[in-house]
Amino acid sequence: MSKAIVVMGVSGCGKSSLAAALAETLGWKFVEGDALHPPANIDKMARGQALTDADRAPFLANVGQAIAAAASTGVVASCSALKVAYRNQLRQHCPEIIFILPKVSQEELQRRVQARPNHFMPASLLASQLATLEPFAEHEAAISVDGCLPLSQQVQYLRQQLSL
Repeated sequence: MSKAIVVMGVSGCGKSSLAAALAETLGWKFVEGDALHPPANIDKMARGQALTDADRAPFLANVGQAIAAAASTGVVASCSALKVAYRNQLRQHCPEIIFILPKVSQEELQRRVQARPNHFMPASLLASQLATLEPFAEHEAAISVDGCLPLSQQVQYLRQQLSL
């Protein structure tokens, strides 16, 4: 059983909240992916500019290294990981990652992102994130969960799916 989980998805899907709650429930380390962005990435997003694959490379390396460092004792990280290629980059650091995607409607995502004060990710980038989000590939260990359920129900569902 993998002890490395990445809660992924677009901005506003609840990945950080879910990852933190799941990590706490399991007694595992929580890694906040947003904290691992290079300052240039945060500045670019704050200006309303989408990141390129080249921009994301150091961020994904940072997240992958943080996951690998804690995987032996258990880690749950939040990371957008929108493309299969990004998830493959994370798996280079820790091959047994399980990805979790909270599914939320575009309308609800928009509402959530607009309601967040002082966050570097503007609502104007949501459409580009949704366009970038790729479905899970056959080779990926992955679970989708209803991101509109109460957090405790999401955690309960995931524990059942993961047999944890």
